[in-house]
Amino acid sequence: VQLQASGGGLVQAGDSLRLSCAASGRPFSNYVMGWFRQAPGKERKFVAALSRSGGSTYYADSVKGRFSISRDNAKNTVYLQMNGLKPEDTAVYYCAAEDRNMYASSYYSDQHEYSYWGQGTQVTVSS
Repeated sequence: VQLQASGGGLVQAGDSLRLSCAASGRPFSNYVMGWFRQAPGKERKFVAALSRSGGSTYYADSVKGRFSISRDNAKNTVYLQMNGLKPEDTAVYYCAAEDRNMYASSYYSDQHEYSYWGQGTQVTVSS
């Protein structure tokens, strides 16, 4: 599967952004989808993930209550709605996909469990 992330930009603290990740290739509904981010000089970290059906969602503590992940299988797209953005949310955001089963909730937040990655989109939040 090929992934194309978009929607990043420069915003002020408190603003909202919606990131999109369009997938092409095998049927989109086969994939667990995740968002990760990497701030300058830091390791890439988990942000949010979504099961194949969309029935289960997982979030990093730092974004709970502010970010929301969703998918539209008909459009082969996963979204990350980001509200109440903070300067510490500044990072390159990557979408990721995996078609193997994830047998434990902890797998969803582990970047090593994902085989496919998009190119990243920059989000910059000014104070």
